[in-house]
Amino acid sequence: MTRMTGPIWVFSGSPGAGKTSVSRALLSRFPLGLHLPIDDLRELVVSGLAQPALDHPPEAVRQFALARTAAAHHARLYAEAGFAVAIDDVLWPTDVAPMAAHWAGLDVRPVRLYTTLEVAHFRNRTRTNKTYDTRVLAPLIDGLYGQMPPQSFREAGWAVVDSTHLTLEQTVEAVLGLTWPV
Repeated sequence: MTRMTGPIWVFSGSPGAGKTSVSRALLSRFPLGLHLPIDDLRELVVSGLAQPALDHPPEAVRQFALARTAAAHHARLYAEAGFAVAIDDVLWPTDVAPMAAHWAGLDVRPVRLYTTLEVAHFRNRTRTNKTYDTRVLAPLIDGLYGQMPPQSFREAGWAVVDSTHLTLEQTVEAVLGLTWPV
């Protein structure tokens, strides 16, 4: 039996944009789905984990690059086995090029999830999917907000979905309604 390759969604946005929730809800619509949160891959580091910061410490940059490369390999392996795949991370369009080198011939769908700063903070305060106090992310949300304008993602060929006034299911419908290539 020949399987079709599955799509690879790459979700970016600040903390609180909904990357993890949308990834999981989207993948639940497929018979085979794999979610690859970059944070989870990074947290497999037992000692020496470098935390993200707005000044981009070199060791954190290196560890993010390693996690993204691992995710790219996993995504290809699973997509070729027929899985729909979602990778989520705080990515800039230029961060995807090294990952995309592993995806020649695959259906890759980059999506920038966007919401207002107020909604991002609310979602961060009320989230339950992290094992740490999410208040530590508040300064990161503030700092990243201005650094990730949706228009720069559009110009780089990404789809942008504003989920400010959408439910999770409506956001998934908006993602599924996108046409590719964008």
